[in-house]
Amino acid sequence: MAADEVRLGQTKHTFVVEHLDPELEAWQQLEYNAIARECKESGSSFTLSGRPSELASDPALSAIATTATSVEELLAAANIPKSRACLLDPKGEKDISPEDGELFEVFIFGGILGDEPPRDRTAELRAKGFVGRRLGPEQMTTDTAARVTRTVVQKKIPLDQIPFVDRPDIEVAKGETVSMPFKYVRLADGKPILPEGMMDLLASDADKDILDLL
Repeated sequence: MAADEVRLGQTKHTFVVEHLDPELEAWQQLEYNAIARECKESGSSFTLSGRPSELASDPALSAIATTATSVEELLAAANIPKSRACLLDPKGEKDISPEDGELFEVFIFGGILGDEPPRDRTAELRAKGFVGRRLGPEQMTTDTAARVTRTVVQKKIPLDQIPFVDRPDIEVAKGETVSMPFKYVRLADGKPILPEGMMDLLASDADKDILDLL
């Protein structure tokens, strides 16, 4: 989608990922697609902002609303004050809560929340003066962060009532597992929610260190 077609405020809640990498990795594509699909299903919107020019025609992003415009510029164009935009930030003033669904209409995520160890790339967005909310001390992938935020602000489920699994071991082949150094939403069977296609990606790169892959 062209930048001039991207406009915030078309739904009650908009989830914006500010892409902070010069490239698009395979795992990022899977995460962004998961966020876009789940946002659509929940009646909210998803925008990938800060897209590098070299990714403008990337077919991997063809189904996602993307723009080279920064989130600050998008807010200004939609006449949305910064006070109505929430940055999901490990250093935020307090944890996100169901009430934040009425306080904020835009929720902003740094596109590499899943750094291990954390590199605090969210600092680039924090410096812009957005109100911050925490998702807990553990590192999450970007799609997990968006999923948790949506669960809290739209389904009104408090953060401490969401089932999680920390640093799960994912079986990618018989007798072969990959340890994921992040926190995920837990399914009823105890397994983590992963983006569609992530299992295949992990299996194809099982001989690599997971941190090299991510």
